[in-house]
Amino acid sequence: MNQNELIQPVWESDTSFGGLSSVEAAERLRVDGPNALSSGQRRTWFVIMLDTAREPMFLLLFAAGTLYLIFGELLEGLILFGFVLMVLGLTLYQEGKTERAIEALRDLTSPRALVIRDGERMRIAGREVVRGDWVLLAEGDRVPADGVLVSGNNVQIDESLLTGEAMSVGKVVAVGEAARVRPGGSDTPFVYSGTLVVAGQGIARITATGAHSEIGRIGTALGTLEVACSPLQKQTARLIRAIALLALGMSLTLVLAYGLLSGDWLQALLSGIALAMAMLPEEYPVVLAVFPALGAWRLAKANVLTRRVAAIETLGATSVLCVDKTGTLTENRMTVARLYAENEYLEINYEPVTKLPEHFHALIEFSILASEIDPFDPMELAFARLGQHFLANTEHLHGDWTLMRQYSLTPQLRAKSQIWMSVASDAYVVAAKGAPETIVDLCHLDTVAQTKIKAAVDTMAIDGLRVLAVARAQYVGTEFPVMEHDFDFEFVGLLGLADPLRTEIPEAVRQCFDAGIRVVMITGDYPATARAIARQAGLDADNILSGDELVAMDDKELQAHVKTVNICARIAPEQKLRIVQALKANGEIVAMTGDGVNDAPALKASHVGIAMGGRGTDVAREASSLVLLDDNFTSIVHAMRLGRRIFDNLQKSMSYILAVHVPIAGMAMLPVLLGFPPMLYPVHIAFLQLIIDPVCSLAFENEQEEDDVMCRPPRDPDAELFGGATLWLALLQGIGVLVIVGGAYIWANEWLIDSEARAFAFTTLVIANLALIFANRSRSRTLRVLLRAHNPILWIVAGATLGFLALSLYLPFLANLFRFAPLPLHELLTAFGLGLASIVWFQFVKRMRPETGINRAYNRGASDDQTN
Repeated sequence: MNQNELIQPVWESDTSFGGLSSVEAAERLRVDGPNALSSGQRRTWFVIMLDTAREPMFLLLFAAGTLYLIFGELLEGLILFGFVLMVLGLTLYQEGKTERAIEALRDLTSPRALVIRDGERMRIAGREVVRGDWVLLAEGDRVPADGVLVSGNNVQIDESLLTGEAMSVGKVVAVGEAARVRPGGSDTPFVYSGTLVVAGQGIARITATGAHSEIGRIGTALGTLEVACSPLQKQTARLIRAIALLALGMSLTLVLAYGLLSGDWLQALLSGIALAMAMLPEEYPVVLAVFPALGAWRLAKANVLTRRVAAIETLGATSVLCVDKTGTLTENRMTVARLYAENEYLEINYEPVTKLPEHFHALIEFSILASEIDPFDPMELAFARLGQHFLANTEHLHGDWTLMRQYSLTPQLRAKSQIWMSVASDAYVVAAKGAPETIVDLCHLDTVAQTKIKAAVDTMAIDGLRVLAVARAQYVGTEFPVMEHDFDFEFVGLLGLADPLRTEIPEAVRQCFDAGIRVVMITGDYPATARAIARQAGLDADNILSGDELVAMDDKELQAHVKTVNICARIAPEQKLRIVQALKANGEIVAMTGDGVNDAPALKASHVGIAMGGRGTDVAREASSLVLLDDNFTSIVHAMRLGRRIFDNLQKSMSYILAVHVPIAGMAMLPVLLGFPPMLYPVHIAFLQLIIDPVCSLAFENEQEEDDVMCRPPRDPDAELFGGATLWLALLQGIGVLVIVGGAYIWANEWLIDSEARAFAFTTLVIANLALIFANRSRSRTLRVLLRAHNPILWIVAGATLGFLALSLYLPFLANLFRFAPLPLHELLTAFGLGLASIVWFQFVKRMRPETGINRAYNRGASDDQTN
């Protein structure tokens, strides 16, 4: 085996590397199944039904229906069982929609794999990899399935997931049919699913997928999502537990009081069940399941994949957004725009008739020799395009040379060198490219030459060009040096690459400023280049923090410095972690973008790590909370807008749930305690529940964003979702409805028969319920605007509610079941008017005090409460 076999990517010249055809791959996927292990998370319809049957509300409805049957009330019992089926059907619909959203996200979160099919490279979901696929592996990739290495270049793999050994192992290219060995050994050709490529690149032929892989046989369930309770879930659990205990105590008290006072224990039990049903906030868990799942689905439609649901909570609180320049703010479409060699500049014109002066040929030649044979990096691709355009069919392109050794770029030496064996000389040819100051150091230039080169670099950087330097050397010997400094490098020249700013960036940056989000650009480019791009983007570029300055600072100095700096230039990936930690120490909520292996610590340390889905490594994606599928800055801004909308709507939904339960619980208990006939029975609660459930989980989730969603500062991350002024405002709404409905029932009992009084008060309660829904749709928009706002789910629920209310009032069969008497038109209109009046005061408050009143209660009320 010679060195060429270890390094040369043979698939370009070997037709056997054409890969499977799409038809063959589809057939093998059908036979072998997807390349995935069972996650144990998928919930079937049957499992959802069992979970629903254990819910308190379902059990209470079932108990009430059973009591009716036991005491001979066949019709009432059957109707309640009908409600049981309706609740079950509604739950199946809601949870089924949630599961479909989660399943779609699960498919998206499957690790991606770069394969060769039909002779073309394509990126597919890891679960679609099949036996016989040719998979391209590079540093930072997770190996998608077991395979054998058929081409490679210094491939090092971390197999600690399978072996527990922290040391990476080297891989060699397979020769013939090698005997399969267990993971952990060095110098074997076998790669295993789930292991991590830490260095080099290669091509593997897949031999086993899914449960047939090594990790499948061991039984490790990769990809299983660790479910941990978020702060919001913990807070809500405490609220539910408190209300549930209160409901239990009050229901038992009501049963005993009513039973002892009246002697009618059947009615006492039914009243107690009705009160328990009225008080139990069983909608909260549903909301907490539906909103994040559908929110993540909405984010995915906006090209942002949610890997950790808790990140949705944090998006609305983000105060600092740290972003890479290349590919996020810019188009990542590198083009060589200017050359510098022998003290002369050359603007590149790609017109076919353009001739390239001879003394620039070596600069292009050695930039290509210092790049990968099959380049993937945008800059190396730009060099290859430049060479094909100007040097095609010349002696400066060397497809017949053999790559002997690579010296990779490191944080200590920002340059990459490659040693080639020439076909026309006994001496090895060495090509290096990298940061200008590093190449200058490798060339050991005198002060005068260094000054000239630095001036040329600054001139190109001021114009926003990314500048790389190129050097060359020759080497004679059999043992290659350990360090690049041992070569006698000669400086060749500079290349200036243009990467245009995305046209939509200035507007997106302005939206961040309006939303109180500080944008910090972090780049490895020269400060002058960074300043030019920052000004185009609309960022304040007066203060710049360089990597060298950062190294000289202690943590306290860095914390003070990052308070005013928006541009960080010449930053190494590992320095991002210190920047994130400094911002966090200042109390900022930090979102950070990254794509490389070395970005993973910073992504993990930030509150919201955002990995690049297009050019990012698997390691970066696994360390992140969100994955940007299109690598576009505007998608991040859109995600923050959606995050704020999701949190707003979640808050509105929970406010409505609490507000609507106050009058329902009150009217289930107070008439009995005050000596009036019971107003609400389980059948009435079940009817109201059919309104509340779809509204709180689906209608509010579908609500449009507030007009000021990106014109207010980030929310306080320590503030509770549902506390302080927000909680009291919801209680006040509910009490207002309770006062009106209670007054209506008392008045009706003085003038109307029991069944008519119950129908009158219940109609008032239903209309007040609908009024509460509309009142909580927006913090600032008036009722007239809300009536025109698009939300089809809400209108369907409202229309169905009014239709069923009319049937229950005027259809004799249902009227008897609900213990109603038909209402004359004037009483019906009066009930409608009272129901609307119960919440009209809230609209007047919004209209009169749009900023200092309701909005403050929603936006900052909880945080105000935290400081008291």
